[in-house]
Amino acid sequence: MRLRYAGRCRVCGTSIPAGTKAVYESETKTVHCLECPPEPGELNASPDLVLPPEDAPSGEASPTEPGVAGASARREYERRKAKDEQRLREKWGRLGGLAVALSEERQSTKAWETGAVGEERLGARLDSLTGQGIALLHDRRIPGSKANIDHIAITPSGIWVIDAKRYRGRPELKVEGGLLRPRTETLLVGRRDCTKLVDGMFKQIEILRAHVPAVAITGALCFIEADWPLIGGFFATRGVHVVSPRRLATLLAREAAGEVDVAKVRDAVASVFKPA
Repeated sequence: MRLRYAGRCRVCGTSIPAGTKAVYESETKTVHCLECPPEPGELNASPDLVLPPEDAPSGEASPTEPGVAGASARREYERRKAKDEQRLREKWGRLGGLAVALSEERQSTKAWETGAVGEERLGARLDSLTGQGIALLHDRRIPGSKANIDHIAITPSGIWVIDAKRYRGRPELKVEGGLLRPRTETLLVGRRDCTKLVDGMFKQIEILRAHVPAVAITGALCFIEADWPLIGGFFATRGVHVVSPRRLATLLAREAAGEVDVAKVRDAVASVFKPA
């Protein structure tokens, strides 16, 4: 959006004049410039995330096509990488090529590739299930927003909304309270509090449910490179599954029995949630 008032990017601290296009995060009432993602490695954590205006759909792919997993994140990475290289070439002149070769990518740029790779890897795993009566839609834009849903799986038993995350560390559920005080559940990955990912998943589910109210919808957070134990380690928090790619594929394969018209629901969802 164009800011009505001047602000300061909460990521890099740069002053953002009034009238400048930037991302306004309603939950925290903060802004950040288009050069900075909300946090390195955290892509599309919630529908409040607004991608830069340059990240527009390319081509005229049919909405019913599965789409390309990680396509929008990959495009944004390439755009930022090119812009970073151009900045170095302009700064160093004839030594620009050498400066590009010797410089490391900025973390805010690398984060987009990290997210893209996670979505691509999970997309490849999910695509292997299409022969089991499951339809997949990848990288779908949320109506009225520039945020996206990483993966949508339509099974005979219902719809799964899937958020891919390429985080390091072991996912764990910290439970506090109970008998004498309210029960709280905190999602940790390593020492990192990732509970807001669950809240973001609820938002995605509610947006999807508004368009297909008669179909059951399940949410899943899939951690691609997490430190999962050899046996088990998967859990659910507030109804959202926290799983590895292999475990997710197993859960989806179990959804083969049901009365959902997969093709019909896929077309209905795809007509609203277009490829990003």
